[in-house]
Parts: sequence; C-alpha cells; structure tokens
Amino acid sequence: MQTDLLLAGLAAWLLAGLIALTGKAAPLSRLLLGLGGIALIVLAVLTLPSGLPAIATPLGIGGQGSVFVLSPGALWLMGFGLPGAVLATWLGTPGTRPSAWTFGAAASLIGALGVFGMQDAVTFLIAWEIMSLGGAVMLLGDGLAGDTGRPVLFMLALLEAGSVALVLAFIILANHAGDASFAGFAAAARDMPDAEQLFVGLLLLIGFGAKLGLLPFYEWFPGAYGAGSGASGALLSGIVLNAAFFALARGLIEWLPINALVPVSTPGIFIVAVGVFSAILTALYAFQQESWRELLSLSSAENGSIAVCLLGAALMFRKDGLADLAGLAWAVALLHLAGHALAKGAMFLAADGIYRATGDYRLVQRGVLGRSSWVFGVGALFAAMSLAAMPPQAGFVSEWYLFQTFFQGFHLASLGSRLTAALAGAGLALTVAVALAVFVKVFGIGLLGRAAPTARRVAGGTSAAVGTLGLLVLALAVGMPIWLDSLGPAVSQLFASDAVAKMHVGWLLVPATGAPIRLNGTFAFISPSKLIIAMPLLALLPVALLALSLRRRTRPVPVWYGGQDEAPERATTTALTFSNALRTFYSFIYRPTITTAREQAGNFNGHPYFVRRLIFTHDVAPIFGPHLFAPLERLVISLANRLRLIQSGHLNFYLSLIGLLLLIILFITLF
Repeated sequence: MQTDLLLAGLAAWLLAGLIALTGKAAPLSRLLLGLGGIALIVLAVLTLPSGLPAIATPLGIGGQGSVFVLSPGALWLMGFGLPGAVLATWLGTPGTRPSAWTFGAAASLIGALGVFGMQDAVTFLIAWEIMSLGGAVMLLGDGLAGDTGRPVLFMLALLEAGSVALVLAFIILANHAGDASFAGFAAAARDMPDAEQLFVGLLLLIGFGAKLGLLPFYEWFPGAYGAGSGASGALLSGIVLNAAFFALARGLIEWLPINALVPVSTPGIFIVAVGVFSAILTALYAFQQESWRELLSLSSAENGSIAVCLLGAALMFRKDGLADLAGLAWAVALLHLAGHALAKGAMFLAADGIYRATGDYRLVQRGVLGRSSWVFGVGALFAAMSLAAMPPQAGFVSEWYLFQTFFQGFHLASLGSRLTAALAGAGLALTVAVALAVFVKVFGIGLLGRAAPTARRVAGGTSAAVGTLGLLVLALAVGMPIWLDSLGPAVSQLFASDAVAKMHVGWLLVPATGAPIRLNGTFAFISPSKLIIAMPLLALLPVALLALSLRRRTRPVPVWYGGQDEAPERATTTALTFSNALRTFYSFIYRPTITTAREQAGNFNGHPYFVRRLIFTHDVAPIFGPHLFAPLERLVISLANRLRLIQSGHLNFYLSLIGLLLLIILFITLF
C-alpha cells in the first residue's frame, strides 16, 4: 500500500504537468497536484515513525538503475511541507499564466520528491535541477512584476553556482568511493585527507545553502519571491526549503562524517557561525520590507538559517560524543521546519488573499481583516504568532528548544565550541526579537487598521486555506508530546540516541540533558498542551475588567493629532514609520538611502518655479550585491562581449575553428 500511495502521488503530479503543457484544463491539473500531495501526506502519516523501504527504479545511467528511499526525517519534512503546497495548488496563482505556473509547480514537487529519496549522485542532481527550474517557471508563470525575468535569472545564476559546487563535491566523493551511490560516500570520506573533507563540506554548504538562503545567497530571495505570487512562495518556503535542508543535513551527517577525524569541531563551529550571521541579517532586512512577499521571503531565509544553526550544533555535540544533545539539536531542527512550513504557507496564502482583495501586496493599513471571515483572521493570527515565537504556537516550542540546545553548550569539550554556543545563543536571541517585531508589523499593518471604502473581503477559499494551516500550527504545538515520538527513529538512525524519549515527560516538554529526568531537577520545562487550557482561563481577567468598564458611561473622543483635524489616513502607522527606529539604530548595516525629488510645474500658468509634486523614495543598501554580485555580473558581461565574436556569421571563421579543434584532437591523441 505504501508503494501504491507513492506511485499514485507521483503519477498525479506527472499527469498534472503534462496537462498543464497543453495550456488547457488548468483547474484539472491543479486538482491533480493537490490529490497527489494528499496521497503523499497519507503516505507520511502511515509510514512514520519508520521509513519507506528501498524501492528499485529504472532511473539512472548505464542501465544500472537507482534506489529510492524515504527515511523518517525525509517523511517528516515532506509531510509537513505538503499541506501548504496542496492548498496553494488548489487556490492557484493570481498571475497571468496559470498553466505555466501549474507546470512549474508540478516540476518543483517532483524534483523535491527526488531530492528527498534518490540515493545516487546522478539522479539526485537531476531532481535538484528539476526542482530549481520548476521554481523559476512558477515565478515566470506568475508574471506579477514588470521585470520578472531579471530577478528570476539572478536566482537561477546563484542556484546554478551552487549546483556547480555540488557537482564538484559529488565528483570528489564518487572518485574516492568508486561509485556514484550515496551508500559508499561515508566509507570513502573516512579515507580522505582532513583538508579534502573540509573542502567537500564547504562545497556542500555552498551548494545547498544557495537554496536555503545562507549568506550571501539570501539576496536573491526578495527579488525572486517579489516577482511571484503567494502560492509560489508557499511552495518555495515549504516543501522546497525543507528538501534543501534535508539534503544538506544528509550530506554533512551521513555522506561526510568529517567530525570523526578533524581534531577540533571546526565544521560545526563554522556552520553555526554562518547560520547565526545569516539569521541576523535576514531578520533585519525582513523588518525593513514594505511588501508581503519580500518580507516573508527573507523570513523564510531566516528560519532556514536557524535550522542550519541547529545542524551545526548537532555536529559539535556529536564530535564530543554527546549523542543525546546531538539528537536533540537534530530533532529541534525538524520541529522548527515543520512549524515554519505550515505557518509560512498560511501567511503566503494570506498575502494572495490581500492581493485579490486590494490589487497589490503592499503592507498598508486597509482594514482587510475587519471585512473578512473570522476563520481567515484566526488562521493568520496563529501563523503570525508561531513565526514570532509566541506561546503556545509551534514556533514558540521549537525556539524554546533551540535556546535550551545552545544553553547546554557548557557540555562541549573545547573552549571554541563553548564560546560558539554562547555567542550563537546571543545572536539567535537578537534574531528572535527582531522576528517578533517583523510579524507584529505584518499583522498590525498588513491586516488591521480602518477599513478602506474600496476594500473587499478575502475570498472564502483563501480564508478556509489560511484557517486550516493556522489550526494545523496550533495542533502541532498542542500535540507535541505525541508527535515527538514519531521522530525517535529519525534521531536514533543518525546518532544512535534515544534523545526524543528524553524530550518529554507526559505532557511536559523538557530538553534531553543526558541525565535521568526528574520533574524537580530538569534543566527546564514547558507544556503547550496545558498552556492551551491555562491561557483562556487567564484571559478571563481582562474580559472581566472589560465587562466592568462597560457599566460606566464612556464618551469616545478623537485621538489628539497635533492640534489639527483628525485625518485617519495621515495618522495611520506605515511600514516605514514602524521600522524606521531600528533602521536608524542599525544604520551601519542598513546604510539607508533617502531621496526627495521635486517635479517642477514647467510652463504651467507661466510660473516655472512652483513645485508641482514632491517624490520621496527610501531604501536600504544590500551588503553583498554591490561588492560581490555586481563585479561578477560585470565580468560575465565583459566576457560575453568578447566571446560573441564567435557568432560572427563568417563561414571562414567557423571553418578555422573546426580546423583548430581537429589539430587539438590530433595533438592529444598522438602525444
């Protein structure tokens, strides 16, 4: 039955892609995409906590075929990444070319499935490229930006740079293993010199980090996501991001056990440092965005970076023989990405609802929430609370575990590792604080405010989708003591640890300290399952105060606005005013730019000195774009200008090139 569900899901996605290529029956192809996703969700539910056994496939090169396996970790990340994808495909894109978008979505889902399960370098790289190109086709199918091609091309350029790093890493590993199968990579890596192992690890971090949004690659996120729809963002920030993280974790934990040989936990320290700096920068830049899509995209890069921090912590703990703490870090990374996929899917679909109701994705107080269904409001609120790490949502649970993991860095052996854990905790605390402000901004400015006269209700389908994902976020948090048990095999398979069993005592969640658990002697504990009961009871106090206040006669008066007449539109908090204080404080990072241009009246009424309009613009400067990507772009353009002489169209020139190639071939053959 498990194999049947897998084949049914894959067949539905393939059929949906083929139908989309015809340019017709877009609703049918979207329906098939959703049904295929449901089949694989059912597969994950039925198969966890064990994994899907190996399945031989005819794919591959040389007629040897390949093997497809879904480990418990892959099933977990895939299962939680798919609900947002299913609802996004059913709602579709508000863009201009729905058939192209559907084909891109099918390609992304098929590629992600291959990344989760393929067990050799060749088929894995093919799946990785299909997933990347599918994302590009989705964004081009949206066509919601005036210049969609440039940000998508920038995205593909950085992703292909990462693919080149992956190809080089696989060539080195396959050369030592004598085979392209992942099964031989670990044994081959043990015989490699330490420096070569570190080099391969760096290549894997670059290759997979380009998709996860680690620095400097996060700079493609706002442009590419901003050219697409919320439906595209739900897929890219859900199942695609989860697949990229799983591939990186598999590479560093399974394929390349470098920590067993390197005397100091250099790889873990470096990965934690990269993850922390990436999380801080992406959170800070997310706070300054004034559009739903750009802000949510950088938030996705931030959460991917947090998961990478936990991966680095797992490597540091494993290096020092702390299997329980290594398993704790890995389990928390899986929990964090599960909650993020659900919550971010809800927020991206909410962004599409805003676009359909108002015509743009700007973060502006238009009171859309007041005109829409309470289901939409509850779902968006739960998702925003989770992404802001507010109790009792899933994001609060995973980030509480995150800090408990790094707080136990004192167990590490080397001074460098202990300092890394302490500094990482401080850096992640800053990240979480900024993320809280980010989602206060999203919910307060993007959804609240006085309703605009032209505002419409968010459509019922979108409201139901956002509400469903928001409730799933809450269900993940409340049922965490139950869901944790399904992660046991995923942790024990990699770290030979029963850390998951030590992460909860009944309905209490506790960190796996490696010592016998006593309720009065644990490091810390929380219980979101009990919070869901206690918080409504605590809410009775403000409700009672409100009821008492209603008995007193009140007289509403307008808000004081500088002695002027009340103007709600002028007094409204904007995205700029909300984030300007932090922009000023961190100006050494943002390097903000502000310009004011005056548009003259010209010869209108014979008075050219009158100002007709003031044009105010503001922005923050990217860190890597001007100093890294722009010089590389100029270099590529310069080389292209020189190499285009090859396309001269002169037959004699082409014959000369052929003759030169023949001479080179003869020289290589003879000498």
